[in-house]
Amino acid sequence: MRAVTAASNATPPTQTLDVQPTPLALLLLGREADPRSERGVECPGDLPSPSDPDLVARARAAKERLGDRVFVLGHHYQRDEVIEFADVTGDSFKLAREAAARPDAEYIVFCGVHFMAESADILTSDDQQVVLPDLAAGCSMADMATAEQVAECWDVLAEAGVSEQTVPVAYMNSSADIKSFTGRHGGTICTSSNAARALGWAFEQVDPDRGKVLFLPDQHLGRNTAVRDMGMSLEDCVVYNPHKPNGGLTPEELRDARMILWRGHCSVHGRFSVDSVRDVRERMPGVNVLVHPECKNEVVAAADFVGSTEYIINTLEAAPAGSKWAIGTELNLVRRLANRYAAEGKEIAFLDRTVCFCSTMNRIDLPHLVWALESLADGTTVNRIQVDRETEKFAKLALERMLALP
Repeated sequence: MRAVTAASNATPPTQTLDVQPTPLALLLLGREADPRSERGVECPGDLPSPSDPDLVARARAAKERLGDRVFVLGHHYQRDEVIEFADVTGDSFKLAREAAARPDAEYIVFCGVHFMAESADILTSDDQQVVLPDLAAGCSMADMATAEQVAECWDVLAEAGVSEQTVPVAYMNSSADIKSFTGRHGGTICTSSNAARALGWAFEQVDPDRGKVLFLPDQHLGRNTAVRDMGMSLEDCVVYNPHKPNGGLTPEELRDARMILWRGHCSVHGRFSVDSVRDVRERMPGVNVLVHPECKNEVVAAADFVGSTEYIINTLEAAPAGSKWAIGTELNLVRRLANRYAAEGKEIAFLDRTVCFCSTMNRIDLPHLVWALESLADGTTVNRIQVDRETEKFAKLALERMLALP
């Protein structure tokens, strides 16, 4: 099952324009279905109106009716109106593990995106049902690497004579199919927190002189980890483009490389630029620039601090009163942190002047959550995410390798 994905995850500033909505706009708003996709975005029933004044009360009532039978997970990038009903908040892997740690919960309602719900399904028991309130909540980065494309890439590596000395490392932000491919080929999964450990493990599995890592689907996290954390050079990295013959690489380039990076990226973090960093330093003298490692290498190099979502949260929590911070990550989280620490005199701003929500993550809104919870409370399971057993077997193997990392 693959996520239905918009053309970009980056949402421009809201403007009032006297124009008619396009079919794509209606799709993004959840008011139409895409007949060319694997899944539509319409709910099999009446979706509550966003203007319903009783939405909060309805969500509370449905959650109370379900009691311990339901466990609601909320990703850090979710809207505040959704986070309010989350039993646990966190990044994608933390939430999947939290789901696995609740074996008595009959329903896991995952307020995040499709690959996260897949991971939760892989790590929970067969008796538990994982629900994604809107099936169109996808991830453009995860969709940049399909199973067919990655299988073709492996054939290219084999023809170049390097596949036997290559270990795949897949970012958590990947589909179950890609996690399964990674498990089948002796690789592991990583998060933005443990990417260096995962790469270190991968290189231990191969010849130190000829060994390589195929890192997918986020080229920026792979490059930043290799260069910033492991002492490699930019010349050690090549980018495999699935839309070009042989990935756009020669056999010699593949043989000389240490890191074969998939041509994928996060549509939100990819928006930040060196100009964004320069601009915020001019606007906020003395500011600390803190960015996620999914940002481009030149942005990471220009920043003061770099780290995962959890690192960002912990750094701001420990920051002294009166300090200034510009954060390069999704806007919902930045705004929430700014509000949380305003009373302590911490000035927290979004790195770029352009408002930048993750549009597919934002598909999980209060009407979809209410609809999902009320349906479950009435005995109907909606939008269940299920990974087939064969895919799950090898995806879980790759995840277990990550869990075993020192």
